[in-house]
Amino acid sequence: MNSSIVESFSSMVREKGLDKDVLGGIIEEVFGVLVKKQYGLECEYEVIVNMDKGDIEIFLERMIVDEVEDPEKEVSIDEVNEIGNEDELEVGEEFIQKIELASFGRRHINLAKQSLNQRIREVEKEIIHKEYSEMLGEIIVGDIYQIRRNDILINHNKHELVLPRSEQIMRERYRKGDTIRAVIKEIRKTPNGPVIVVSRADNLFLRRLFEIEIPEIFDGIIEIKDIAREPGERAKVSVESNDARIDAVGACVGMKGVRIHAIVRELSNENIDVVNYSDDPIIYIQRSIAPAKIKQLELDEEEGTCTVTADSDQVSLIVGRNGVNIRLAMKLTGYHIDIIREEKQFDEYEDDIELVSLREDLGSEVVDTLINNRYDTAVEVLSAGIDKIKEIEEFDDKKAEEIFEVIKSQFEEEE
Repeated sequence: MNSSIVESFSSMVREKGLDKDVLGGIIEEVFGVLVKKQYGLECEYEVIVNMDKGDIEIFLERMIVDEVEDPEKEVSIDEVNEIGNEDELEVGEEFIQKIELASFGRRHINLAKQSLNQRIREVEKEIIHKEYSEMLGEIIVGDIYQIRRNDILINHNKHELVLPRSEQIMRERYRKGDTIRAVIKEIRKTPNGPVIVVSRADNLFLRRLFEIEIPEIFDGIIEIKDIAREPGERAKVSVESNDARIDAVGACVGMKGVRIHAIVRELSNENIDVVNYSDDPIIYIQRSIAPAKIKQLELDEEEGTCTVTADSDQVSLIVGRNGVNIRLAMKLTGYHIDIIREEKQFDEYEDDIELVSLREDLGSEVVDTLINNRYDTAVEVLSAGIDKIKEIEEFDDKKAEEIFEVIKSQFEEEE
């Protein structure tokens, strides 16, 4: 019975990586409880576990007396002689009795096994918690084994990891059996054991991908200063080189964009803007909203606000699709950015363009229609405004916008 108990738990040592000394200590503690139940809480005993030999020995220590007054600590000389007194011990001496496991009865042994199993599970939970606590913030690679409504379960080294919906990239589609990469974000303690939460939406995941794909960042030559991200849509990453010979943005993008493209692919084609960091907030804000051109920038450092003045045709670039560009710029720089739209004064152009010279660009039919409506030059069309052009019967809204874009592009080329 001794060897079978130890062997069953020795297998746990091999399978779950438990420390033999720790397991031996647990066995000693559990069987100590068993001894106290049978012989009293004040009894003196010793449990010796030999994990290598697969043996458990239990010894009960009592004082030999003529008449027993404290059965937990004393034993009568008559009982000692009945048990077998090979050393011919006498009253007043200490009697060490070896207790066989079978003497505890099957019910108590089963209770001991259940208690051992419970303690082993507790130790295993602590080992898992410690293992993943040391990996906090690192990227793991696992396999998806269950997709649920609010989260995804990932198998990593036979341990269960959780990818909650809030930590997923919304546009991604996951399938059972797929290999997935994520960063360990949090370890939560629960009554059922540690819950390891991983993330693909956290900024830390993007930071770790940069460290993996860009050796200069891993080596500390280039430093990531700030990250702003809307997972699955767009991200802005500001970087700074600690070596004047190395261009931080160029190193991150790589030759023909090979480095940044590897990160973009991992993030399901999330657009990533890499920006040179600056201690000067004005320069930093200008870089964060590039490639838009601005006319003026006013900064209030105390209030943490910034007012940007730009031509109307640049506002859409600053704002971005659904406002994502300006939101990320504000997250990256820490400044609230207000935009003042300034309509471009087309009469500022020194050289006007006759519409007849734009037949190839606009088409003869469009040019003739404009001339028939008393628009002879490009500036006259632009000064009238797009709403006036839309009033011309032959043009719908889409066509009027196309005409405006073509004419504006002529002046931009001249600039």
